[in-house]
Amino acid sequence: MKNKYIEQFEAKQIEGKNVPEFRAGDTLRLAIRIKEGDKTRIQNFEGICIARRGNGVDETFIVRKMGANNVGVERIFPIYSESLESITVVRKGRVRRARLFYLR
Repeated sequence: MKNKYIEQFEAKQIEGKNVPEFRAGDTLRLAIRIKEGDKTRIQNFEGICIARRGNGVDETFIVRKMGANNVGVERIFPIYSESLESITVVRKGRVRRARLFYLR
């Protein structure tokens, strides 16, 4: 059980973010803010969500895409990360598992 002050702090962090409903198997397009030196830019990362874990502010999800030369690239993102500009659900998946590690 969490401390009530921690719960209030987490609720304030969550309320500003608009996160779409998605689950494992969905194809997502993420706009990630990347800072290089004093410049910032937006980079898209599109792939299949293969897992979601945690709850509240600590919730994370794993997205896998096929990169150059058919090399699999996986990234783990906190849902309420400041570096995530937007999350777009491109396609809903039809899977019967919560964790799709067999796609590796």
